[in-house]
Amino acid sequence: MRRPRVHVVAVYVPESFTADEADVLRRYFTNLDGPVFALVNLPEVVKGALFARYSRSHKSLRRLFLDEFVGDLDVSGDHSVDATIGLDRAEQLYERVFFDYGDDSVAQLGGVHLACEQASNLLTKILEWGRLMSYLEQSTRYIAYDNRLGGRYRYYRDPAVLSSPLGTRYVGDLDRVFDAYSRCVDLATEHVRTTVERGPDDSEFVYRTATRAKALDAVRGILPAAATSNVGIYGTGQAFEALLLRMRSNPLPESREYADLMLHELRKVIPSFLRRVDLPERGGRWSEYLAATRDDTAALVSELFGSTPVEPAAEVELVDFDPEAEDKLLAAICYSHSTLPEHQLLERVRKLGIDERVSLIRAYVGERENRRHKPGRAFERSFYRFDVLSDYGAFRDMQRHRMLTIEWQRLTPNHGYTRPELVTEAGLGGDFDEAMERSAGLYDALNGDFPQQASYAVSMAYRMRYVMQFNAREAIHMLELRSSPQGHPSYRRVALEMHRLIAERAGHHAIATAMNHMTTEAPELERLESERRAEARRGDS
Repeated sequence: MRRPRVHVVAVYVPESFTADEADVLRRYFTNLDGPVFALVNLPEVVKGALFARYSRSHKSLRRLFLDEFVGDLDVSGDHSVDATIGLDRAEQLYERVFFDYGDDSVAQLGGVHLACEQASNLLTKILEWGRLMSYLEQSTRYIAYDNRLGGRYRYYRDPAVLSSPLGTRYVGDLDRVFDAYSRCVDLATEHVRTTVERGPDDSEFVYRTATRAKALDAVRGILPAAATSNVGIYGTGQAFEALLLRMRSNPLPESREYADLMLHELRKVIPSFLRRVDLPERGGRWSEYLAATRDDTAALVSELFGSTPVEPAAEVELVDFDPEAEDKLLAAICYSHSTLPEHQLLERVRKLGIDERVSLIRAYVGERENRRHKPGRAFERSFYRFDVLSDYGAFRDMQRHRMLTIEWQRLTPNHGYTRPELVTEAGLGGDFDEAMERSAGLYDALNGDFPQQASYAVSMAYRMRYVMQFNAREAIHMLELRSSPQGHPSYRRVALEMHRLIAERAGHHAIATAMNHMTTEAPELERLESERRAEARRGDS
């Protein structure tokens, strides 16, 4: 028995379209009135470009399509297409191979572009858990989050909380937090433009964009985790099945509600791949297993360690690594170019002199002209495990890397918060601290009756603990990217400290040296060079 679709009209602000707009949209979107919908009947390059633009626009995906894409497309031949009608015949297309025979690999061959709109920042982290999917999320750097939808600030309103005695306080406190964010955005922008001069070769557009981005970066910590975002997802049927099973087992009600919405829309496009998700004896049992193991483990850990006081810890700690990593890396470098078994290669590389070892690594790494030139998979032979305590905003960005193992603890105000220097310099420290106090107070009020929803109240400046484990090849990609000048200062600090610990604490100097596109300098305007390059590209087009 399939579960009925869950309607979340209490929390979703629908968008209105004219009859002509609706006539176009129905050809390419599986519904016109819900927060979750799939994209169909469009070239893959158009869907990719649409998602790319999506992350830097405050518009909904359907509105963005109408305003910026339809004019460049020939849609006249699609007038008879109606994407809002499900593809029933597909139910039988893979029936025998996929469902009867259980060949899961078939579900890797069908993919879907799916939009999830007005999802809280708690939900976006659940959506972005899977390794084998691609995501684009609305940026807090390019978009001010104080624009209203339906006359209301953009934060998730949990129906159970709203209908409780705490509902009025929830709305009132979060409205005040957003008021503080809106006020600080404008004042911080004014401060940056007062203190940072425009370069002689920079256009007004480049200068204003870069200064606004710096201000938005500085004050994003005020935003609560309830703040809603739009997320674009591309994945195979198999990946979506795994995602939905996890979402249906999650204790956060919003997760389960969106899982039902997503399943409903995905079945319009790839129905057979998702047949098992809500069958009680198949997906139902799977989700129950995930929920049971999570709850039983949480209960036992609480019993064993719940009263243990938390000891002070550094922002970034290297808690595990392989002391023999570089020997094993050298053996892995040689393996595909040799006829020797790995154990023999390992014995031989241990006897190499320093010059020979350096020569091997240099030959393998080569001349990396930019950070996209990455060495081969031999670098996957070594690993690092870090325990990180950073603000939630930095976690949001670090979490999106998928070639790693990441686990995080519950978001609370208990680890304190970070206040950016720019906020203090702009004279906004009082506003910022007051918003933090209001956020923590609301969390405490919710935590008793609504322990899962309480995290909605927590502002992104509050710190959260998470563990990240990754190999050296991923370290090269992630640490070079996250240390780049255009990066947010909070995660740049984490990336630079990870790099230092790999070199000094682990003693893996050769591996650290291979990361030759790390950037330690902190520019005055993080986005300035990127905006200059973007403008140059626009001028060349």
